[in-house]
Amino acid sequence: MKQFLMDLGLNIGLAFSGLAGSMLMIWRSKKKMDIKEQAVSMIAGTLSANYLTPLVIEVMNLKDSAQYGVAFIVGFGGLKIVEYVYEKHFTKQG
Repeated sequence: MKQFLMDLGLNIGLAFSGLAGSMLMIWRSKKKMDIKEQAVSMIAGTLSANYLTPLVIEVMNLKDSAQYGVAFIVGFGGLKIVEYVYEKHFTKQG
């Protein structure tokens, strides 16, 4: 099973760290979310952590030992981080 997930590009440790971060974000959020919004936020945080953590580590020149902490922070930011990157780099400015 682990190999199958790895073949899909899923790192269990990064995904779990991102899930924990996204759960904390939901818990501390002042905005009341329904169950659908909570689920989408947790999925976004988990997938963002899984796929963006290696990029963040490389761009910021961090050591691999920081990967789970970075994944937690990326998971905490989840959808907001994806929105920020999209707005900064993929929308027309001006």
